Amino acid sequence: MTADAAGAVEIRNALVRLRRTTGLPVAFGGLVEPGRRHMRISELSGTETPALSGLPVTSGNGLGGRAVALARPCAVTDYSSSQQISHEYDIPVATEGLHSILAVPVVVRRRVRGVLYGALRTAQPLGDRTLGAAMEAARDVEQALAVGDEARGLLAAAARGEPERGPAVGAAWEQVREAHAALRALAPRIADPALRAELLGVCGLLTPKTQAHGVELAPRELDVLACVAAGATNAVAAERLGLRAETVKGYLRSAMRKLGAHTRGEAVAAARRAGLLP
Repeated sequence: MTADAAGAVEIRNALVRLRRTTGLPVAFGGLVEPGRRHMRISELSGTETPALSGLPVTSGNGLGGRAVALARPCAVTDYSSSQQISHEYDIPVATEGLHSILAVPVVVRRRVRGVLYGALRTAQPLGDRTLGAAMEAARDVEQALAVGDEARGLLAAAARGEPERGPAVGAAWEQVREAHAALRALAPRIADPALRAELLGVCGLLTPKTQAHGVELAPRELDVLACVAAGATNAVAAERLGLRAETVKGYLRSAMRKLGAHTRGEAVAAARRAGLLP
């Protein structure tokens, strides 16, 4: 799945959550096109016409364009009569029968990546609670896009070439191990199953082709061992994996038992001999 397709899925899911948490009858949104000055409305929820579908919104124009240009939420009580915005998009908005609208930008690393809209078919103020829920939905999308960006960066770096096997020495090999640990820590946080599977597939590229038989670790046990192999303490591993420190200890003890190891170091060494870690 491409970055744009994954982003569209996150926008779509956020719109459903936004309507559910606020009771707004209509929500829509889309992504800012890379290298362009406009975003395109691609995701609709609760609309009754296709008037907004595919609509390109230029930065600075209309409510959404204003949110893109200012990189902050904007709202109007009655779109058609508002003097706060320009009116290039009055016809599609009126066709859909919308009046009160809010637009919240999705900002990742200081760049606006998309916009979430919520709307009423009546002209009445949208309260702080509604705006807060819309901003929370946008933050969820921001986090998902940031994780996806990081994951794709690691995927690209790892996929440029499988590391040579043989004597693993020096800082270069330690970077491979750190990348492996980072990939495994990222995977559970990715909602898109295709991207998550791709990420775990690259993890496999960083481990030996042939694995020893008879040793099977649960995914979380392997996640913990990968962090330990990269030098992480239990506390750091817990933070990276979104687990409690006691839970990390439990996974580590279970992995050590399966590997016949008595110490953390022995467990890592045994996992590497078994072809489970780089």
